[in-house]
Amino acid sequence: MLVTQERPYAQTLTRLREAGLRPTRQRLALGRILFDGGDRHVTAEALHEEAQKAGVSVSLATVYNTLHQFTGAGLLREVVVDSARTYFDTNIDDHHHFFIEKDGALMDIAGTDVTIGKLPAAPEGMDIARVDVIVRLHDRPKG
Repeated sequence: MLVTQERPYAQTLTRLREAGLRPTRQRLALGRILFDGGDRHVTAEALHEEAQKAGVSVSLATVYNTLHQFTGAGLLREVVVDSARTYFDTNIDDHHHFFIEKDGALMDIAGTDVTIGKLPAAPEGMDIARVDVIVRLHDRPKG
């Protein structure tokens, strides 16, 4: 049996190049942290902390810039929960989210599990690009 070993950044390098992004050191390092662990939701602050723990020297501003570049290139989805909380989602397929208020955590809901009854017509000259549903959850009152 032939075993091939892929270079550590090969998948991230391919992903960046296919998205038309130059594979800088910071993009490769942050991309590897983001994409090597499967689908996930991450804040810029949490990614910055992970990068620091992994020995990646990068500023929080660079993390924000990189996340927005990845989003613009279609590698991530931005999920705005409220004016103070934005998550970046590595799952770019059609889906929605549960937001667990006490934990500040997001969970995926399959796109086929949500039915939208009626949407208003888009303004003249515009098309609806996507509908994002965030279902907010809290603990049931005891009693």
